[in-house]
Amino acid sequence: MSRTSLPVALLLTLFGWNAVAQGNLDEVMPVRGFCIAAPKAKALDAFIAFIHDELAPRRVNTLILRVDFNYQFESHPELRDADALSKEQAKRIVAACRDHGIRVIPQINLLGHQSWAETLHNLLRVYPDFDETPHVKMPVKHQWPNPDGLYCKSYCPLHPQVHAVVFSLVDEICDVFEADAFHAGMDEVFYIGDDKCPRCSGRDKAELFAGEVRSIRDHLALKGRILWIWGDRLLDGKTTGLGIWEASYNNTHRAIDMIPKDVMICDWHYERPDQTAVYFAMKGFKVVTCPWRNSKNAVLQVRDMAKFRQSATKEMKERFQGMVQTVWSAADRFLENEYKGQASEPRENSWDCFKAMSLEILQLIDAKPLGSE
Repeated sequence: MSRTSLPVALLLTLFGWNAVAQGNLDEVMPVRGFCIAAPKAKALDAFIAFIHDELAPRRVNTLILRVDFNYQFESHPELRDADALSKEQAKRIVAACRDHGIRVIPQINLLGHQSWAETLHNLLRVYPDFDETPHVKMPVKHQWPNPDGLYCKSYCPLHPQVHAVVFSLVDEICDVFEADAFHAGMDEVFYIGDDKCPRCSGRDKAELFAGEVRSIRDHLALKGRILWIWGDRLLDGKTTGLGIWEASYNNTHRAIDMIPKDVMICDWHYERPDQTAVYFAMKGFKVVTCPWRNSKNAVLQVRDMAKFRQSATKEMKERFQGMVQTVWSAADRFLENEYKGQASEPRENSWDCFKAMSLEILQLIDAKPLGSE
């Protein structure tokens, strides 16, 4: 058996690490997160076992659960996925996380990511009037780049009925997961302020993006909930050289000066460990750094986050909140292919990246060998 295939609780014991004081760990890395799609019902038992066997021993305290339409919504049953989680099944996840002090933050992609490849997602399929670009037709086979610039569809943030629908979903999903925060996604928004949109045409894209952030944030604040979003649209892709994916090429980056400072930023960089967390913190935002599949980068990002917290001014320190591992495959595929199918040698995937990240976080603590004084 390889060292990396051992259960983490046993691994930590074998390598002589004491259980660290929770307060000490929270001081060094307040947010120790894991982001993954909510499981389908058939994978629910395996997912809950994963919470108990892996997330809890690795001291994860935040689970961002990408629910989207994988829930049996009562407010809008027409938007449910097939075989979506029931309320009782969602509560099993809540209970498992509560047992280990793990905060659940549900996510529904708002604004962007309303389609993927050739598939139109439920919101625009059921409510086509919400589409920012109805003139762009879904392809039989999606390729990038393409003449329409189609990556993912967006809803129109100025449509007069869109928020009544999506906010009902947000409230329901936050209630069932007993959440004090909600993740709205909002990454990789390429369609915004389209020239052919009767409501958005000619408007400043940064103001449109900021307006949608404020609308969601203000709605959540009515019930004391905090908004989390991905940070890429708030970075200038051209000036920084970060490119069109991890930053903005359509001028939404100026929205960073137009949104409330209590929005939590999830700053993701997958190919390079770019230190843009400092930029967000200097703008007044709390921020977490989010790796995906590059273990070496994840280790560097953990060290950077710890260094920022240690060396920052007292005003800046608490804005550097920690780390969140991201998983972009379905939960059942992740559990079968990456977690259970782990190899003896490290691979470029989210499971091996998570192991490297979580062990690096624990090694930041003064962990003495068992039996030592």
